Amino acid sequence: MTIFETTDLTAASYSATLFGLVATAVLLLMGSSWVHGRWKLVITLCACSAIVGVGAMFEARAAWESGAVPIVYHYVGWVISMPLQILALYFFAGCIGHVSLGLFWRLVVVSVLMVFVRYLGEATFMHPTLAFLIGLVFWLYILGELFFGSLNATVQGSLNKPVIRAYFWLRLIVTIGWAIYPLGNFITSFGGYTDGGAMSVAYNIADFLNRMAFGIAMLSAGYQATAGKGSPRLNNENTPQHNINKREG
Repeated sequence: MTIFETTDLTAASYSATLFGLVATAVLLLMGSSWVHGRWKLVITLCACSAIVGVGAMFEARAAWESGAVPIVYHYVGWVISMPLQILALYFFAGCIGHVSLGLFWRLVVVSVLMVFVRYLGEATFMHPTLAFLIGLVFWLYILGELFFGSLNATVQGSLNKPVIRAYFWLRLIVTIGWAIYPLGNFITSFGGYTDGGAMSVAYNIADFLNRMAFGIAMLSAGYQATAGKGSPRLNNENTPQHNINKREG
């Protein structure tokens, strides 16, 4: 059994994130039974992202015994969990409107390459500057789809307040929370920074927002949409036809 010092902040951050991701995954898997069928896939994808994070954190925490965690331990989790979250956003919009199949494949390819190219740059398999710029372009493309593309149009057109509110926070997470990844890539690739634990702590803290809060926001939106709150489209009791039938009855 590994014993860490009480003052070892990096080990503590790995443990806290590990336990938080386990709790989030369990909650999301339970929550998939609280939502309508069309929301189950969305919540399950978020749960899978959290489970992947659990495995990555467990391995990285064990690697911390040597006093340093190679960046590959972070990337093996990101290359799976981040595309899963992007797909969750795609199906999130699909729960309340129509989104094209072409957008599905674009988001899959871009989200995987966004992470993979950054890894190639940090591992020096590709020129770091080129890898950083390509990864940044892929991330900006995803933000463009979220803010100005068909995903945004579909969600805003739903007139469902809880869903629109959740989408606002989800976009904020992908914009602000995910900014730590290109920032960390920039620091390690161009600043010559060797992670002695501080970068790992930052990444672990970010997981509370980027994986845990992301999934909880999805679950909240699915639960409220299932309850028919916030939109006349999802609440038959508020529709004109229901009111007419009620008066006739």
